[in-house]
Amino acid sequence: MTAAQISAIVGEVMAKMQIGSDVSGMHGVFTDMNEAIAKAKEAQKVVRVMSLDQREKVIANIRQKIKDNAETFARMGVSETGMGNVGDKILKHILVAEKTPGTEDIKTTAWSGDRGLTLIEMGPFGVIGAITPTTNPSETILCNTIGMFAAGNTVAFNPHPQAIKTSIYAINLLNEASLEAGGPDNIAVTVEKPTLDTSNVIMSHKDIQLIAATGGPGVVTAVLSSGRRGIGAGAGNPPALVDETADIRKAAEDIVNGCTFDNNLPCIAEKEIVAVDSICDELMRYMVEEQGCYLASKEVQDALIKTVLTEKGALNRKCVGRSAKVLLGMVGVEVDDSIRCITFEGPKEHPLIAEELMMPILGVVRAKNFDDAVEQAVWLEHGNRHSAHIHSKNVDRITQYARAIDTAILVKNGPSYSALGFGGEGFCTFTIASRTGEGLTSASTFTKRRRCVMVDSLCIR
Repeated sequence: MTAAQISAIVGEVMAKMQIGSDVSGMHGVFTDMNEAIAKAKEAQKVVRVMSLDQREKVIANIRQKIKDNAETFARMGVSETGMGNVGDKILKHILVAEKTPGTEDIKTTAWSGDRGLTLIEMGPFGVIGAITPTTNPSETILCNTIGMFAAGNTVAFNPHPQAIKTSIYAINLLNEASLEAGGPDNIAVTVEKPTLDTSNVIMSHKDIQLIAATGGPGVVTAVLSSGRRGIGAGAGNPPALVDETADIRKAAEDIVNGCTFDNNLPCIAEKEIVAVDSICDELMRYMVEEQGCYLASKEVQDALIKTVLTEKGALNRKCVGRSAKVLLGMVGVEVDDSIRCITFEGPKEHPLIAEELMMPILGVVRAKNFDDAVEQAVWLEHGNRHSAHIHSKNVDRITQYARAIDTAILVKNGPSYSALGFGGEGFCTFTIASRTGEGLTSASTFTKRRRCVMVDSLCIR
């Protein structure tokens, strides 16, 4: 299928899914959140008694449908939210399809001895409530549902209103995939008009005992105050530390590649650099001369501050996920497509460094030495315990940094996206629960541990 055909399909889908239009033909989409949760509860009664093999057949069909629709999802996401870029979003959807764990993540632990046999088994919660962001809308919904369904759950989503069309398209696809593979409808549900009120329904509903929130600190705080078990994937401001033992040219390439992936929307992406003094100039030279970085003057920095931040210091949502070219155009600087990142040197307190921007703006903080670099990086991470990066060939220093920064993710000598299994080992997730401690979530995260004890029997020696 050509790009023009994909664009035509996206236009047709978006036209049919205007907010307030009839969505009765879409699977898993309701007008009332209570009804949606009731339907998900009915579906969960079927899912929980499905064998792992049956669940895996559904998941295999979901994976194939994600691959088949990766470009459609990518174009819908960019069209609806204005954030990110199509090429990287396609890669993210392929990553979800190929590297999100399924039923293989559901494992039993056993102890046997003279007094019998004890098992620890992973069981479902039931209907899980999920709050999803505008930055990675379909990716988060698809990834969450694979893991939650693999564990025997169904899920009620409250998507970000600014990404509702993309989210509804994802939820409809999930249910179609389930039905085609012999599973039930409504394994994932939502409402056509998600609001704060529908979110509150999820947080207070008697049939929802686990809530997974992917978003900013406000939504995570609300979930943790709900009285339910909460999995909170909140904010981060990941620093990339570079010391004098690193391969400086490679560090420049890796950091800029990670920072610019999907226009810096991933929460794990490099948001600023802390470089030791002896290599700082060399690093910035490689970034500007070889990696497409625009070196912003003081005047351009000041203009960017006024543009990307509000008077109260909050993010200007119209700038989140925009390209470096677009951001520079907003402040009257015209550049060609070779420019993919904006850089400058500044103190750690600089507004474009201290704030998590989710834009390809990469400030560089100069440190006197490695110990000073660690101290400044820890300050910049703001105690989110989310993600951090380091470029160093000194194992002792990497260890020192890891202990000091204490994040759920630490990438050594590579781009940030390698933490999601893209160019690195490990599985994919788009819900990284740094605040509540689960880290990178997968199917096993969405289970209850149950101990089954047989005394003085079933131990055969």
